[in-house]
Amino acid sequence: MSFTLPDLPYSYDALEPHFDSQTMEIHHARHHNLYVTNLNNAIKDTNMENASIEEICKNHSENLAIRNNGGGHYNHTLFWNIISPNGNGGPNGKVSELINSTFGDFQKFKEKFSTAAMTRFGSGWAWLCLVEDHLEICSTANQDNPLMPGICNDKSNPIMGIDVWEHAYYLKYQNKRVEYIDAFFNVIDWDKVNERIS
Repeated sequence: MSFTLPDLPYSYDALEPHFDSQTMEIHHARHHNLYVTNLNNAIKDTNMENASIEEICKNHSENLAIRNNGGGHYNHTLFWNIISPNGNGGPNGKVSELINSTFGDFQKFKEKFSTAAMTRFGSGWAWLCLVEDHLEICSTANQDNPLMPGICNDKSNPIMGIDVWEHAYYLKYQNKRVEYIDAFFNVIDWDKVNERIS
C-alpha cells in the first residue's frame, strides 16, 4: 500500500482573503505532496508498507524519515479537512460544550490556543486534543503530532491543529504569525472538528 496526496475539498482560492491561493497551492501541491512521496519511499519494502498513517505515527516514530514525512502527511490531511470556506466563526455542538467545560469559554480557549501557536519556536504545530472527557492544548515541533508517544498526553486524540511552519503563511503574512493565527479562526469548520470527536 502506498499513500496518495488527498484532493482538497475546495479550490485553492476558496479561503481568500484569509489564506491566499498561491500559498494554498504551494502548501498542498508541493509541500504536502513531497511528504507523501518521501513517506512512500521510506516505507517501501518494510513491515510498515501496509500500516495506516495513524499506526505509523503511533508506532514507528524512531525512524526520522518515517516520523517526519508520516507526521507531515497526517498533520496536513487533518489540517485541510478542518478548514473550509464554510468556517462559521465559532464552535458548536459537542466541541463547544467541551471548550466551555474545559477552558471556561471560547475566548479563554482562543487565547490559550493562540499562545500555544505563537510560542512554538521555529516550525511546528499547535493542537486541540480530546483526552478522554476533556480537551487539552499542546504544541509540537516540526511534523510531530500528538499521536506520537511522549509528545503530548499519550491518550490524546487530535481534533484540530494549526500549521505554524512559515511555508503556511509567509507569502501573505511574512513574520506576522499572530495575524495568520487570527485568520485561521475565520476558516475553521467546527462541524468538521465535531466529526473528529468520538
